[in-house]
Amino acid sequence: MARFVVVIVFSLALILATQFSYAFENGDFQYWNTESAETKLIGKYKVKVEEEFRFGDGLGTFYYNHTDVGIKYPISKSIDLSLNYRQIFERQSDDDWDTEYRPHLNTTFKWKVKDAQIDNRSRLEFRIKESGDNKWRLRHKLTFLLPFKWTEYNIQPYVADEVFVHLYDIAINRNRLYVGFKAKILKNLKGEIYYLTQITKGDSNWTNYNVLGTKLKIAF
Repeated sequence: MARFVVVIVFSLALILATQFSYAFENGDFQYWNTESAETKLIGKYKVKVEEEFRFGDGLGTFYYNHTDVGIKYPISKSIDLSLNYRQIFERQSDDDWDTEYRPHLNTTFKWKVKDAQIDNRSRLEFRIKESGDNKWRLRHKLTFLLPFKWTEYNIQPYVADEVFVHLYDIAINRNRLYVGFKAKILKNLKGEIYYLTQITKGDSNWTNYNVLGTKLKIAF
């Protein structure tokens, strides 16, 4: 495995709903690709830049892109703190994209149970939407890296769960469950492939998306 190879087949976009907004059907299959670069800044500080692209409607519609820039500081071996800014573009119709500005603060606690690694990340974000009200949201992600590593690429399985809570009404409106593998492709290049199932609460029901995701991260 020298690198992750992803083939995306584009097809004609379908417009769903009478408002011409992109709302994919329950059970939609999607592909999410994330690429990032991280480097040391000053002392223990690190800066990271991340880019993500999402394709929905059975991979046929490019509907989402975000750019995220953040500074991370390790308070200790078991606690990381980061302050980030994310700008999001999400398709609303063929020619209309909505913009969201999202600063967020992250605290990650890390510890080991025997040879398993556990990461517990809490994210507080302020969503400044071009259309709609500004809102605070809390995201809590718990990740278990299992105590197995295979081949010279250190392929390691993991499971994770992330809960989204809107703070204006203290309500859970989204959950993501991950199953995946991480690997060290080259000395400074890491990769990841995962399956994600996401359920989101709408006005009257819950919608499920099935996602194949890949990540590449280069660190200096």
